[in-house]
Amino acid sequence: MERIYFDNAATTALDKEVLDAMLPYMTTHFGNPSSIYSYGRESRMAIETARKTVARILNAHPGEIFFTSGGTESDNMAISAAIQDLGCRHIITSSIEHHAVLHTIEHLDKKDMVTSSFVKLLPDGHIDLNDLEEQLAANAERCFVSLMHANNEIGNLLDIYAAGEICKKYNAIFHSDTVQTVGHYKIDLRSKPVHFATGAGHKFHGPKGVGILYVNDNIKINPIILGGGQERNMRAGTENLYGIVGFAKALELADASMEKDSAYIKSIKDYMIKQLKATIPGVQFNGDYAGKCLYTVLNVAFPKTEKSEMLLFSLDMQGICVSGGSACSSGADVGSHVIRAISNNPNLVPVRFSFCKHNTIEEVDTVVGKLKELI
Repeated sequence: MERIYFDNAATTALDKEVLDAMLPYMTTHFGNPSSIYSYGRESRMAIETARKTVARILNAHPGEIFFTSGGTESDNMAISAAIQDLGCRHIITSSIEHHAVLHTIEHLDKKDMVTSSFVKLLPDGHIDLNDLEEQLAANAERCFVSLMHANNEIGNLLDIYAAGEICKKYNAIFHSDTVQTVGHYKIDLRSKPVHFATGAGHKFHGPKGVGILYVNDNIKINPIILGGGQERNMRAGTENLYGIVGFAKALELADASMEKDSAYIKSIKDYMIKQLKATIPGVQFNGDYAGKCLYTVLNVAFPKTEKSEMLLFSLDMQGICVSGGSACSSGADVGSHVIRAISNNPNLVPVRFSFCKHNTIEEVDTVVGKLKELI
C-alpha cells in the first residue's frame, strides 16, 4: 500500500542533498570540533561555516546563533534565561503555545519562580494584541512574553513585528517560537524586535535532533548546560557535528526554493479546501485558515458521527498519515489543547493535514475520496 504523508508539521523527510552534505562528517571528517589537530579543525570549521550560513539566511549575527538539540531545548533555554538572568518576574503567554513553552512556564510558576498569565484569544484563534498591551501596562514587574510565530496545529500567524513593538514599549523580553516558520518564510531577525527565536531542522527537510536558539546581541544570558564550554560557553557537550551541517544545508536549500515551493504547497492546501467543501457536507475549518495562516497547515473540523470519531485510526489503516493535534502529545490522546482553547465544539472532530513540496494534487484526491467513504 502506497503511504500518503500529510503530517509535515510533525516532521519532514530528509532531503537527499542534506544527507549527502552530512555523510562526510559521519565517515571521513569525524574529528572532535574541540581538538586542536587538523581533524578537529576541519570539524570546527564546518560548524562555524554552518553558523554563518544560518545567520546570513535569518539576517542575524553569527554570534547570535546557538546550535541546540531542537525547538524544545531552545524554548526551555530562552524561558529559563529570562527568569534567571534577565530579571523577568511575570510571564505572559497564550493557551495555544507548544507544550515546550506551556509546560516549562507551568513548571516555573509551580515552583514560585514567576507568576504567569494568558493573553486573550480572538474567535479565529489569533492573539488579542490589545489585551497583551493592557497586561503589560498593568504589570509593575519586568515581563517575559512568549508567543509563537505560527501555531503548529491551526497554522495561525502572529504579527511578530507588532507584538515585538508592544513588548519594546514596556521593556519586556520577547521570545517567539519560530519552529514552524524558519525554513518556510523569509525571516529577518535584525528588523524584528525579538530577543529569542527558535528553529528545528526536521521541520524543513533537515535532520532530527538539531535546532537553533537565536539570542539577540543586546542581552547576555548564562548557560543551562555546563561542562566543556562548547557553543561559545553557552552549551557544553560535544557538538552534533553532522546534525549542524545538515541543519544549515537544509535551511540553505529551503531558502533558495522558498518562493517556488511555498506557491506550490499553498496551491495544494487551497485545492484541498475546495474539494472538502464540495464533497463533505458540514465540513468546517479551524483557525484563520484562508487568512493569516501557514500555507503548510490545514486544520479541518469534520461533523461528528460514529464513523468520524475513529477517523485518524481509519485513515491510518488506509495508509494516510495525519494527526489530531501536535505530534508531541499524540501518544497521550487527551485531544488538542489548541482546539479546546479556540472552539470547544464536541460535535466536530479536528484533523490536521500538513503539506510539503513532495505532496501532490492526486494525493489530495485520494484522501478526499477516502474521507467521503469514511464519513
